[in-house]
Amino acid sequence: MSGHSKWHNIQAKKGKADAARGKIFTKLGRELLIAVKEGGADPAGNSKLKAVIAKCKAANMPNDTINNAIKKASTSNENYEEITYEGYGPNGVAVIVEASTDNKNRTAADVRHVFDKAGGNLGTTGCVSYMFNKKGVIVIEKASTEMSEDDIMMLALDAGAEDFVAEEEIYQVTTEPSDFTNVSEKLEEAGLEFLEAEVQMVPTTTVQLDEKGQEKMERLIEKLEELDDVANIYHNWEE
Repeated sequence: MSGHSKWHNIQAKKGKADAARGKIFTKLGRELLIAVKEGGADPAGNSKLKAVIAKCKAANMPNDTINNAIKKASTSNENYEEITYEGYGPNGVAVIVEASTDNKNRTAADVRHVFDKAGGNLGTTGCVSYMFNKKGVIVIEKASTEMSEDDIMMLALDAGAEDFVAEEEIYQVTTEPSDFTNVSEKLEEAGLEFLEAEVQMVPTTTVQLDEKGQEKMERLIEKLEELDDVANIYHNWEE
């Protein structure tokens, strides 16, 4: 898993996230809406909402903004459907796109257009998902905590984490989806802050690209992220 890490340049990632924060918050607001519609506004009885809240906090969404979005979702008449697209990027990179939409035809056309323009192509359901496992992933920046590596590892494993990896700038904790909430809450209670915290699709194998392929892949990801309906993008490119 460590080879797939996208956290090799923390400051660059943070800068990019700051620049796109408004768009990120809008998309997270939609995820909160969907979670509330499915399971109610109380996170104690809604594991999906709990997981989205953890993701919101990792994106530095203020608590007031989260709470207001949940209240608004409780009375909203908006309805979104979650759809997953699978396809291939340059050099056969496997790509999974998770979207939430109120117009399936529009979203499918937009996603297909981006793939075509980037030299990739959309595939059928199941064409690449077998190369991924659903896992809870929590990323902690080493510089953000004074806790030792051993203490964080033991805390995570005792809470039910499946794996712990220390890289140059980050610690990455991996869990089964069912254990994600408990592990993230225990780490948060210990005062740890997250760069990332969500249940996501983790590749079982990775693909390396040459410079031209990397440029195409970066363009594909960038253009997909620009689509309002796209919530998450997963791939097996070893960045």
